[in-house]
Amino acid sequence: MKLTITGFSNSGKTTVFNALTGLNLPATTYPTLISAEVDPHVGVVKIPDHRINKLSSVYKPKKTTYAAVEYIDYLGIASGGDAAQNSKVFNLIKDADAIVHVVRAFEDDAVAHPLGKIDAIRDVKAFETEIIFGDLEFVEKRLERMEEASKKGKKQDEAGKRLLLKCKKALEDEISLRDIEFNEEEKKFMLPYQFLSVMPEIIVLNIDEKDLNSEKVKNLQQEIEIYFKKKGQSAVPPVLALCGKIEMEIAQLSQDEAKAFLDDIGIAEPAMNRLCRVSYETLGLISFFTVGEDEVKAWTIKNGTNAHKAAGKIHSDIEKGFIRAEVIGFDDFVLSDESMVKAKEKGLVRLEGKTYIVKDGDIINFKFNV
Repeated sequence: MKLTITGFSNSGKTTVFNALTGLNLPATTYPTLISAEVDPHVGVVKIPDHRINKLSSVYKPKKTTYAAVEYIDYLGIASGGDAAQNSKVFNLIKDADAIVHVVRAFEDDAVAHPLGKIDAIRDVKAFETEIIFGDLEFVEKRLERMEEASKKGKKQDEAGKRLLLKCKKALEDEISLRDIEFNEEEKKFMLPYQFLSVMPEIIVLNIDEKDLNSEKVKNLQQEIEIYFKKKGQSAVPPVLALCGKIEMEIAQLSQDEAKAFLDDIGIAEPAMNRLCRVSYETLGLISFFTVGEDEVKAWTIKNGTNAHKAAGKIHSDIEKGFIRAEVIGFDDFVLSDESMVKAKEKGLVRLEGKTYIVKDGDIINFKFNV
């Protein structure tokens, strides 16, 4: 699973990427238009999870494996500007599973904002407009190709055309496709199109250090949430606030140094930890665990996955030869003095079949026959 970090130029996207990955890539200041070719940065990030830490402390395995997601950092969006640049960014976004939209809320005279003064609400609205226009351009080109094919006597996909016309009308009215109701058949037709305005989105407010935990930022978060609610969006995107500059500094420190630094500025944990967890949740993912002396591992599955399919995440042979799953929730394990033997004595370890829907935090031992 991967997320594209995007937003307008000079919003601090690369700084956020560095904070997530622990890298130290140069945070280049871009002019409004960019003609040079720039390669995307890619980083795989472990999802912080206290449950894995606890299980590792109990089993002391040779290896501990956390769940992970991939983040991609690329050029910023040009509002009303370079169509070619935006096309490149949109193509990269379409290849991802969700958007991390970095919105600038910090002041810095040395770093120009492509839209002039700092205005986070304006930027959120402008970004939504740009991805709507990106979808509209795609729909118009698709309909043009259909029209050309029709003139050549080729058979038309009438259902697909009706869907595109429905999308076109909404987009021309500057309505995101995520705010339009589609039936199941239409949703299937939409999948190959990879529309931008239906993608899950996380908004990250990149704020000044002096604004950490301030009412100003809380009010800004509320204003953004209200904007999406007024648009009629059923699922308002998460809105996180962080200081990218500080988070990047924390990411470069050792664990002990980072804790001391966080204590000094009154923060319980790096905001990047929250962003990782929210990214995971936004993608509709959960973790189940396998434990033992060799390895304690978090396995990533979609929420709603049954035990039979979850077994296949480990190995196809386990899925094929599935007999049953021994399951205990993480919290029940902890309440059993972190002992599987005591958990079984208390009757907290359950035997589940193929159709059991795996829950986040389940510790599972699959029984199978090869």
